[in-house]
Amino acid sequence: MVKKLQKLAEKKTASAGGLLDSQFAGTVKDSAQQIWLAGLGAFAKAQEEGGKVFEALVKEGVSIQRKTQAVAEEKIGEVTSRMTNLAGDVQNKAGKQWDKLESIFEERVARAMGKLGVPSSKDVDALIKRIDELSAQVAKLSGGKAPAAKKAARTTTAAKTNGAAKPAAKRSTARGKAA
Repeated sequence: MVKKLQKLAEKKTASAGGLLDSQFAGTVKDSAQQIWLAGLGAFAKAQEEGGKVFEALVKEGVSIQRKTQAVAEEKIGEVTSRMTNLAGDVQNKAGKQWDKLESIFEERVARAMGKLGVPSSKDVDALIKRIDELSAQVAKLSGGKAPAAKKAARTTTAAKTNGAAKPAAKRSTARGKAA
C-alpha cells in the first residue's frame, strides 16, 4: 500500500509539474507571438517612414555638400591669391636680375668697343659740341658763315661714324674671301 501511495503522489506531482510546464510553455508562446507582432509592426513603420527618412537624409546631404563646396571655393581662392603673390614676387626678382644682367652686358660691350677704338655716344656728343664751338669761333672771325659750317661739321661727323663701320665691314668681307 505504501507503494501505491507513493505512485499516486508521484502522479500528482507529475501532473502538477506538467501543469506548470504547460503554463510556462503557454507564456513563452504568447511572449514569442507578441515579439513577432512587434517586429512586424516595426518593419511596417520603417517602410512607411523610410521614404521620409530617405528624403530628409538627401536634404541634409545637399546642405552638407553646399557647405563643403563653399569652404573648398574659399580655400581655392586663398591658394590662388597666394600663388598670384608668389608669381608677382618671382616676376619682380626676375626683372631685377634681368636689369642687372642687362647693365653688366652693356658695360662689357662698352668696354669692348672702347678697346677697339669705337667712339661712344658721349665722345660723339663731345665732338659735336666742340665742332659747334669751333664753328662759332670761325663765324666770328669770318663774319657770319657759321650755319653752313655747322651743317658741314655734322655731316662730316656722321660720315666719320659711318666710315668707322665701313672699314670693319670691308675687312670682314676680305677675310671671308680669303677663307
